Amino acid sequence: MKKLLSIFIILLTASLLFAKTNNKNDKQIFAFDSVDLDGNKISSEIYSQNKITMINIWGTFCGPCIREMPDLAKLSEENKSKGVQIIGIPIDIVDDWGKLDKSLKADALMIIDKTGVQYKNVVPTVDMFRGFLRGIQAVPTTFFIDKDGRQIGGVYMGSRSQKDWQKIIDKLLEAQ
Repeated sequence: MKKLLSIFIILLTASLLFAKTNNKNDKQIFAFDSVDLDGNKISSEIYSQNKITMINIWGTFCGPCIREMPDLAKLSEENKSKGVQIIGIPIDIVDDWGKLDKSLKADALMIIDKTGVQYKNVVPTVDMFRGFLRGIQAVPTTFFIDKDGRQIGGVYMGSRSQKDWQKIIDKLLEAQ
């Protein structure tokens, strides 16, 4: 009986794992509904407007994040015609309950203004923290999403130069 129960548990576990990795809907783990820092509604439907979306998770306290933002602003402008957009997520502007900290939002807006950023910055939600932001351990962290909402390429921790990001973007565009 123990052996039969063990086999059943192994088969059940294997079938659950197989079903999860082969379910196309599970690949869209980067779905969200939120607002941008200007209060406009924004959702993951924005991915469908471009070939690639670069998501840059940053913090108002993070020097390397802020130092790379002017390069990201240039990348955003220079790659629009190629079907590339950038979305920023200032991860520290909400508290543990998802309530927006007005002072930190003001800091984020000031940083965005100073660095010349024109791309959208999204207010993180509790659902985002339960989902794709859950494993973020350091900022900046950057990853790329295709037009269907699936991650492409790797997860990049740390800041990079405009030139280095451009090489990554060009490789991802070639693969699309």
